[in-house]
Amino acid sequence: MKRVLLYSIIIALVACNEKQMTHTETAKIVVESFYHNDDAKLERYTTAESYAILSSLQDLFAENENSEINFAVIEDTIVGDVAWVRYSTSFEEKPSIFKLVKEDRQWKVTEQKPGEEGPF
Repeated sequence: MKRVLLYSIIIALVACNEKQMTHTETAKIVVESFYHNDDAKLERYTTAESYAILSSLQDLFAENENSEINFAVIEDTIVGDVAWVRYSTSFEEKPSIFKLVKEDRQWKVTEQKPGEEGPF
């Protein structure tokens, strides 16, 4: 019984110490994994719906693994459990926007619904 309790405490401490990424860090990872064709990371940091959309487009936009993406946050905001990040990359002429939601205490990129207006 003592071992079970000890293992439970250790697991809880490890889980609590896992670094929680910010919404802008998550957005950067999603952009990098999208362009570098890193499917595992893309899936981890997007909702199921967004993953399905992005992974279907990934092969059309994949870049060399060593290519510089030059991700830069232009502006960002958080309203409750929803965040918005306007960003630029070296592969896009115009800035893009990600909507992120908190899912299991982690920011994940999600799709913007048709007609949904962001804060920018």
